[in-house]
Amino acid sequence: MRIAITGSTGLIGTALGRSLRADGHEVVRLVRHPARAADEIEWDPTRRRVDAHALNGSDAVVHLAGAGIGDHRWTEAYKRRIRDSRLLGTATLAEAVASLDSPPRVLVSGSAIGFYGYTGERTVDESAPPGDGFLPSLCVEWEEAALPAEEAGVRTVFARTGLVVAREGGAWGRLFPLFRAGLGGRLGDGRQYWSFISLHDEVAALRHLIDTDTLEGPVNLTAPTPVTNREVTAAMGRVLHRPTLFPVPAVALRTVLGELSADVLGSQRVLPKRLLESGFTFAFPTIDEAVRAAAAQGNTPGA
Repeated sequence: MRIAITGSTGLIGTALGRSLRADGHEVVRLVRHPARAADEIEWDPTRRRVDAHALNGSDAVVHLAGAGIGDHRWTEAYKRRIRDSRLLGTATLAEAVASLDSPPRVLVSGSAIGFYGYTGERTVDESAPPGDGFLPSLCVEWEEAALPAEEAGVRTVFARTGLVVAREGGAWGRLFPLFRAGLGGRLGDGRQYWSFISLHDEVAALRHLIDTDTLEGPVNLTAPTPVTNREVTAAMGRVLHRPTLFPVPAVALRTVLGELSADVLGSQRVLPKRLLESGFTFAFPTIDEAVRAAAAQGNTPGA
């Protein structure tokens, strides 16, 4: 297959591209500079431009690009950047896909479990409505931006990804050094649920979305066993053989992170109902297994 990927240099995009190439697929990367190699396609989502002709003949397009949610404090300016990077990129790509003479059979468009907002101890699946706040409203608009592709008859799947357990990057990549140094601890009271997924299973699930013709619309990419932050802390300590004695007070997180702290201290207990119903099998379904896989080398398919 020929698969086009945006966000190909990010944590998930890099792992996905490596996995696909290892199995003999052709991967082309959408880049924000003039294409300099046969596997590059130029695009500029901020100016709503993409070399649509170069997308012709792709079997699938996987859209993972967007400004990092946890990379900066949430000022109003950065929230605009987060929003624009997702909406403009998705709309640009969806419109380009819809215009093709030979469109891909599937567009897998990134989304997030932030769609559900705060759920407390209540479990939710893809049938749940959006929550309240910045992230839920962003996710709603983000998914709506792909409408041109859907209307053109392209199977469109929204990969609502949870917290990716990986050593190399993302939010979890920040936790590993702290826990290895013996400085890790629960966040706030530790009772908030974290819906996680190993990087290996994230990549495998994205490939499952590409290959499974019956899947469209929202699909939660989270492990089937969401756990509390207190349980995450214990698992990190067990796997890394380090003490976890230093809880981070909620007030300190709010001071440092601002509005982002609500996402860190909030609770989301999300289940991957549609993924499981479609026959997907998790390699690392528990938090101990996911952390152990992340701590080891070669924990992504094809690595």
